[in-house]
Amino acid sequence: MYQLMVRRDFVAQHYLTVPNCGPENEWHSHHFETEVLLEGDKLTSNGYLVDIVEVEDILDDLVDRYRDATLNDLPEFEGLNPSIEHFSRIFCTTFQERLDAPQLDRVTVKIWEDDQAWASYTA
Repeated sequence: MYQLMVRRDFVAQHYLTVPNCGPENEWHSHHFETEVLLEGDKLTSNGYLVDIVEVEDILDDLVDRYRDATLNDLPEFEGLNPSIEHFSRIFCTTFQERLDAPQLDRVTVKIWEDDQAWASYTA
């Protein structure tokens, strides 16, 4: 199985909407780090799992969407508690929809909210 991983970091804000989360219920920032892991057992005719430039372009577009934003205010988080679990799923499925790479078996997005906590989603 081949793997390719690309990462980016950015700052965004949110506040949790479930009760009794203490300071997490208040608006605050995180320095997020996002890792996109692509996996597959076949390479393209060029010898790539996927074109890394395309991966980086999509990743940069998504990071630009979330950089300096308050997640609670974005339509994709409407009705959701903006946890890193939801964030990793939304990021992953959006990334996968934009990438034209039918040879991939899996796309996993891992989002770190600090140096001790992360959540991931695999599609």
